[in-house]
This record gives sequence, structure tokens and C-alpha cells, in this order.
Amino acid sequence: MIPELGHFALIVALLLALTQAILPLYGAQRGNFTLMAVARPAARGQFVFVAVAFACLAYSFLTNDFSVENVARNSFSQLPEIYRLTATWGSHEGSLLLWVLILGFWSTAVSVFSRHLPEDMAARVIGVMGLISVGFLAFLLTTSNPFERLLPAAMDGNDMNPLLQDWGMIIHPPMLYMGYVGFAVAFAFAIAALLSGKLDVAWARWSRPWTTVAWAFLTLGIVLGSWWAYRELGWGGWWFWDPTENASFMPWIAGTALMHSLAVTEKRGAFKAWTVLLALTAFALSLLGTFLVRSGVLSSVHAFATDPARGAFILGFLAVVIGGSLALYAWRAPKMISGGGFTWFSRESLLLANNAILIAALGSVLLGTLYPLFMDAMGLGKISVGPPYFNAVFVPLMAPALFLMGVGPLVRWKEASLPDLATRLKWALGVALAAGLLLPLTLDGFNPWASLGFFLAAWIALTVLAAFGERLKHGQGGAMRKLAGLPRSFWGMQLAHLGIAVGVAGIAAVANYSAERDVRMEVGSAAELAGYTFTFRGAAAHEGPNYRAARGTVEVSRNGKPVATLHPEKRVYNASGMGMTEASVHPNLFRDIYVAMGEPLDGSDGAWTVRLFYKPFINWLWLGALLMVAGGFMAASDKRYRIALRRSEVPKHLAAQGA
Repeated sequence: MIPELGHFALIVALLLALTQAILPLYGAQRGNFTLMAVARPAARGQFVFVAVAFACLAYSFLTNDFSVENVARNSFSQLPEIYRLTATWGSHEGSLLLWVLILGFWSTAVSVFSRHLPEDMAARVIGVMGLISVGFLAFLLTTSNPFERLLPAAMDGNDMNPLLQDWGMIIHPPMLYMGYVGFAVAFAFAIAALLSGKLDVAWARWSRPWTTVAWAFLTLGIVLGSWWAYRELGWGGWWFWDPTENASFMPWIAGTALMHSLAVTEKRGAFKAWTVLLALTAFALSLLGTFLVRSGVLSSVHAFATDPARGAFILGFLAVVIGGSLALYAWRAPKMISGGGFTWFSRESLLLANNAILIAALGSVLLGTLYPLFMDAMGLGKISVGPPYFNAVFVPLMAPALFLMGVGPLVRWKEASLPDLATRLKWALGVALAAGLLLPLTLDGFNPWASLGFFLAAWIALTVLAAFGERLKHGQGGAMRKLAGLPRSFWGMQLAHLGIAVGVAGIAAVANYSAERDVRMEVGSAAELAGYTFTFRGAAAHEGPNYRAARGTVEVSRNGKPVATLHPEKRVYNASGMGMTEASVHPNLFRDIYVAMGEPLDGSDGAWTVRLFYKPFINWLWLGALLMVAGGFMAASDKRYRIALRRSEVPKHLAAQGA
């Protein structure tokens, strides 16, 4: 009965999504406030019924209802309860239901926090989000029903993919989807602005906090996925340029460019066409990622579906959304009134250059991701585009972007002086150059790529300090009072930039100074790596709730002093018989010691292959990303986003145009 209730709730949600989409959009077009008022209650109602459906599916997993095909394929009676809950979104059908649930959440959030918006704008935004919900709900009900019955019911389930049986599964997909789907809000604002013809400063002001929050969630989702893969897979890496990794990274790049473009549109009324196109692109890339993961064209732990019908549906939906939005853009974009002019050297010009570089970097990732798929589809053979391509193309593109990121916030709007800026930042440039040259010598010798990374990290951090220093020169009162008076958007921007500096420093260190060894270890034998001694004390049998494991014991010491005792595992899961490597990590702020079990060696008493890793400053990656996330949320919480745009805030050159 519970699965049928969930199925019925999805049908009602689809009807409410249709109501949310059609009536408010028609009402906004006709100026009918009664129809426009339907938007908010319809969005909330849709969210409630999708939440009911999600709760029904979660209940089916928690109670081991193996008469539901989805539960039988993706759960197991011995699976711990927390993983039975996460298995709710660990399947193709469940992950799509989570997607729709989060989309409903975003729609409800817009309906609650958009009371300062004009009624026609709010109706159009919520209506466009309703159209997106219609597409995904139709997809669920026609090709991916999570409540399909299995008759007769299975005696037990096939178990959840062992790779997903980790606490990272609890938080990584929801956070990633919060970012993915969050860009639907920016997309809806862009479409609403195009439909109304009001591409003004107010539109940028309304759209900016939603975009920033979505970017922050996506950043958190990506870093959690990276950290999860680093811990779980036993490979010691944090990014592999997997196509499905790229599928989340591409909208992140587009979202980063969008945030900067929205800042220019809000402050100066410029880049409106550019900003709208970026909003469309960010969400289009989110949908592209959905297609790649669920169409069956990829083989990956992230890839859920192999049914061509599902891929065809998503591809058609993708074509309608992207094609329709671009057609609307082509119709309306020529009518957009450009903002104020600016010189070749100004904050606007630097932000434009930065965005151009980001889009070039995005293009390189898109090409490397789709080209192998295109070649395969055309019958031209299978090729692999891996880290060597991306490292050779993407990384050099990002160096000038990172340099400009440090300069941009210190340059004046409209017109600036290059000699003046050079004078103000010569000390920062000198210190950054010294850091780039000297810091590699404190690790394991000079490395040009590490030197470049440390230079850029120091440059960004020092320009953040310079930005605060210049703010403290103005205003009244002491330094603490001046700092307290700075807007949250400024604090958030600088915190995010500082996070990038910390992350770049971590990448420079771990990419160039990591060490690893694959060694044969018998009981009592020892191996050396990066000044640490690893002593193998054997492996003992260990029983988990739904797996059997060989649990190793490795003692780590340095200069004869104990550092840690690590317990890597080699697991075999009961239901699937699938083997898994469970690495053991000893972290601190400056390095990770990482041990992974390989395979037992035949003909040897207790001997194993063991992989040892030394990862300097790798935790700076995660720390830097968390600072970026905190900066994003802080910037989005600026109080000016919670009030309507006042006439006095409109740039003078736009006031006469009715902005």
C-alpha cells in the first residue's frame, strides 16, 4: 500500500507542477493577478506531494519491502539501516526522485523568499521552474517509476553497490544536487527576464544570491565527492577527470563565470546578454550531466542507467530546454540595452577577461568529455581522453585566471590607472614571487609547476590582505569598527578568494611532492617512505554487518617515534561477492599518511601487497574548498539582497532607460 501511495503522490505532484507552470505564466502574460497568485501555493503543494513520495520510498527501503523492484535491486536485509536510507537515492530511480524533491524545495524557497519581487516576475520564475518539474516528473512516471512492484517478491535484495556504502553517500549526492538544481533558479530568472523584457539591474540583484547559494552547494558537493573517492577507492587520488566528475565540474565553471558577470550587471548594468547566456549555460550543463550519467553512454560508479529509452527521453528534454531557451535568447537578446561604457583597464574589462578564460577552460573540459562519446557514436573507434590532456590544456588556462582574480577586486569600476595599481601592489607581487621561488625548496626541491602554484596562491592571499587594507583607509572609527561595517558580500568574496589560494597551495604541493610505493610485506617486515617507517603486523579476519574482511595492522613511526597505527581492510560483500579496498588514513594539517591493502600473495605465509602513500598538504584542498563554501553563503546572506531595489541604487545611465 505504501508504494502505491507514493506513486499516487507523484501523479498529484505532476498535476500540481502543470498548474504551477501553465496558470502563472499565462497570468503574467495577460496581467491576471488571480492566475499569478496560483504560483506560490502550487509550488508548495507540489513539493509536499513529492516529499510524501520520497518518504514512501525511504520507508520501503527501511522496512526491506522486496516486493518493490527498486528495493530488491539496491538493498539487502543485512545492510545497515543508515545505508538502507541512503539507498533511497543510490539508484537511478531514487536519485531522480531526490532531484525532483530538491527542485521542489528550491521552488518553495523562491515562493517564500520572493515577496519583494513584482508579482509578474515571481509568477514567471516559479512557472518556469514548474515546467522543469513537469519534465522530470514525467520522466519518473513514464520510464523510471521508483515504485514498480516485483511479483513474486524477492526473498532478499541484491545489495547496494559496495562503493556507495560509505557515509559520504549520506551527504555528497544531496549537496551536489542542491547545486545542480539550484542553477535552475538562475535559469528561471533569466527566462523570466527574457519573457518580460526587463533585463535590468533589479533582475541581476534578485538573481545573484540564488546563484551564489547554488554555487556554494555545488562546490561543497564536488569537494565531498573528491574526498570520498580519495578515502574509499584506495588509489590515493583526489581527481581523475572522470567524465562524470567533469559533468559536475562544468556547471561549476559556468556558475563561477555567472557570479562574476552578475556582479557587473548589478553594479554597472553591463554584460546583460553575457549574463543571461551564462545562466542558460550553467543549467544546460547541469542537464547535460544528468544525460551523461543516466543515458547509459558512460560506464562509471556514477552512471545509474543503461536503458536507451531513458537516455532518449532525457536527450529530448535537453533539446527542448536548451533549444527553447536559446531561441528565446536569440529573439530577445538583440533588444537588450547595454550598460555603461568602460575603458580597456577597469574592473569590468578584467572581469570580462577572466570570464573569457573561464569559458575557454570550460570548452576544453567539454571537448575532452564529449569527444570520445562522439567518436564512439559515429563508429570511429573508442578513444580515451584522460588526465594528460586535461592537465596540459586546462591547467595552463587557469593560471592567468587566478592572477586576474587577485587584481580584479582592487581595480576601480569604469576606468582605472595601471601605474597606480602597480604602485599599490608591487609589494604583494614581490612577496608572491619570493614565495614561489623559496617555498618549493622547503619541501623536496625546486619544481617549476609547484613554484607557479605557490606564487599564485601567495598572490591571491596577499591581494586579499591588500583589499582589506584599502577598505580600512576609509571611513570613521577604529579598525575593528571599520571591519564590522564592511558588507557581508565583501567578506564573502574575500573569504572565497582566500579559499582558492589555500586550495591552489594544496594542489601545488600534493601534485608535485606526493610519494607512493607498492611493496610486498610479510608479518614483521618494514618499508620506508618519505621519512616514515611502515611496519606490517599481519592481517586478521574481521566480520562486518554485510561483509567479510581481512583487516591489516600497520604501525607507522618516524625517527623511531610512533606516529599512528593504521587498519586498512580488504572486504568481500556477502550478497554480491564484490571485493572492496578500505584504505586507512592518518591526517594532519600538513600531510596524510595513507595505507591500502592489495592482494594476499600465494605461497607466502601472511604476505600481502600493500600500497603506501605520503600526501603533503592534501588537506588544504578540502580546507580551501570549505572556505569557498563559507564565503559563498556569507556573500549570499548580504542584507541588501533581502530588500527591494531602491531607485537610488540604479546606475544613473540606466535610470533614464527605466531600469
